[in-house]
Amino acid sequence: MPPDQVSVKQVRHIGLFGATGVGVGAIVGGGILALAGVAFATTGPSAILAFALNGVIGLLTALSFAEMASKFPESGGTYTFSRKVLSVESAFTVGWVVWFASIVAAVLYALGFAHFGMIFLQNVAALAGLEWAWLDQPALVPGLAIVTTILLAISLMVKTGGGGNAANVGKVAVFAVVIVGGLWAVTRQSGGDTSAAFRPFFSSGVSGLIQAMGYSFIALQGFDLIAAVGGEVKKPEKTIPRAMILSLVIALMIYMPLLSVMVAVGTSEGQSIASAAAEDPEGIVAVAARHFLGPIGYWLVIVAAVLSMFTALQANLFAASRIALAMSRDRTLPTVISRLSKGKNIPTVSVIVTSSLVCVLVLALPDVSAAGAASSLIFLVTFAIAHWLSVLVRQRSEASPPPFLSPWYPAVPIVGGLACIGLAIFQGIAVPQAGLIAVIWLSLGGLLFLTLFARSARLRDVSSVASNPELSRLRGNTPLVLVPIANPENADAMIALAETLVPAAVGRVLLQSIVVAPPDWNPQENPEPTDRIHAVQRELIHASVRQGVRAETLTTVAASPMEEIARVARLHRCESVLLGLSEIAEEGVATPIEGLLSRLDTDVVVLRAPKNWHLVERQRILVPVAGRGGHDYLLTRLLGSLARKQNCDVKFLRVVPTNTSAADLKRVKKELDRLAYDNFGGRCEREVLLHDDAIAAVVERADESGLIILGVQRIGPRQKLFGRFTRQIAGQTKCPVIVISRRG
Repeated sequence: MPPDQVSVKQVRHIGLFGATGVGVGAIVGGGILALAGVAFATTGPSAILAFALNGVIGLLTALSFAEMASKFPESGGTYTFSRKVLSVESAFTVGWVVWFASIVAAVLYALGFAHFGMIFLQNVAALAGLEWAWLDQPALVPGLAIVTTILLAISLMVKTGGGGNAANVGKVAVFAVVIVGGLWAVTRQSGGDTSAAFRPFFSSGVSGLIQAMGYSFIALQGFDLIAAVGGEVKKPEKTIPRAMILSLVIALMIYMPLLSVMVAVGTSEGQSIASAAAEDPEGIVAVAARHFLGPIGYWLVIVAAVLSMFTALQANLFAASRIALAMSRDRTLPTVISRLSKGKNIPTVSVIVTSSLVCVLVLALPDVSAAGAASSLIFLVTFAIAHWLSVLVRQRSEASPPPFLSPWYPAVPIVGGLACIGLAIFQGIAVPQAGLIAVIWLSLGGLLFLTLFARSARLRDVSSVASNPELSRLRGNTPLVLVPIANPENADAMIALAETLVPAAVGRVLLQSIVVAPPDWNPQENPEPTDRIHAVQRELIHASVRQGVRAETLTTVAASPMEEIARVARLHRCESVLLGLSEIAEEGVATPIEGLLSRLDTDVVVLRAPKNWHLVERQRILVPVAGRGGHDYLLTRLLGSLARKQNCDVKFLRVVPTNTSAADLKRVKKELDRLAYDNFGGRCEREVLLHDDAIAAVVERADESGLIILGVQRIGPRQKLFGRFTRQIAGQTKCPVIVISRRG
């Protein structure tokens, strides 16, 4: 498959109901069934307060997530937010651990579904008087978990929605029945008995309350998964914030009354909820329901547990596959993962990879509880990162703020972020293995990134920034391009190209004029250099106005122009230097610019163009290559910038001898496809030309183009030359030429 056909645009098909269903599916049920017992055993009835406080923290975090998701309505969640605001390495780190956390969460829910499913079957067999001894086989739980994961993966590959809406409605209805039954039981109990059940409210003091918060916060995790599938949500600016808040509110509307009735009427006379939970933390919800509703209450909780684990597994599989999809599109994971199915545009490969990892971990994880704690720790850290990123985005995008702005800024991200960090620290101390697992996964990811993905991911990142300059501002960068101009006739073309490289909205264009004069120059005795520079400055200002570029100007006095350019570039820490050149000298004749190239530690773009040449709306660009060059990052940036400003028809050309074997020709074509994909996303022509005179072949193709891009030749650590190839091309064609030199 050609690189430009790896992926196509996804369709937005998820409405408010479906998006809310993703959050409800992940939040409601599984967490409270697994963690209510631990919370009650730790702090007694004040576990209700612990869940409520966690709900407040969750709402604060959801507000920051909603703001970020409205600004960046794409799939990937926290990874996507990080990619927009942080470096590609930091974004990979966030994406890598969030993907892992979602996969581990899916593992836990798969095993939870299988566990409660077996309990359900065992109870059915007991009621029917059947002796199904095979239900006691230990291998059935992981086996059922894997089968369920595979079936859910298949369902996610054949339909476009996250699914699970019927199961969501079913489990919410079951919980509602349990809550109503509990409230009915409370009304039949004396007020004194009810109040006594809540005493002592803090069985372990404030420290116990904080511990319970740390243990149970993850029960509210799941709203973030809505952001992870944001690229498929309709009207995301409005839908995602509403769905996040709604899913959390629905969860809290179930959790608070359920926990309350468990305390009030869920235990035997004389027994506290703390002691009951300590005896059976995993089954406390079912035990409590059986106490006030009889056997039917127990059955209702088991059914709710099965449905809850199922929907949570489905939601995490759905979201984790979209995180992998987003990372693959940015080339921080293999690009094959970003392939979408024809017709429905479903990321089938991503679903297969994610579900396969879930199945492997079901069998491979020696300590599932520690892995779950690691997942909780990672989510808390990434929630804190999301709060921090929301502050950065609010500060750096004043010109285009997010459509949804969270209220009470900056209190929301500050309080929410500190709370998440505090709970993460608690989790790391309470379960040291969680931190160890997170470190091991991070180390593995770092190794894979550096060995397999780094170059391609960084090139993709450079292209993204060039195509969307707002990313520079979001990352806190204000790039500066230095444009020394001595010949005003080229001012229009130079300024236009400079603004293409660094748009005024995110960076600065500095036009440099140099008064070339000896060290003992006396302006009063020899005013000619001053008069000349005044004329140059006047033309530069006029050209800036014509181009609509608010360029800055700098005039300096120096005996050596090239040394002065290098000095100013270092002093102002320029990202790039744009130079103009009338002609490139013949081979064997050194040029001052070549000496300058070796002194500059910035990216350098040299333009040789006819008088009054302009960047046109439709540009045919030829890029001759001879393999992997050393200027890929600058070439990617230049092509991305040009494509942003105009409709570019780019052709990558590789010339090989006519006696090249078929095997070598196939290899060269594959290399050219990969190079074109890395540098321009594959949206271009690629031609491998059989010709024994590479220069003549390139000149022939250059005459058909409006611009040709070449690279300088490196002959040493600090020496760069135009090279014979560049000189010959420039000498034999009148086509405008850009010669690029990557920093370093």
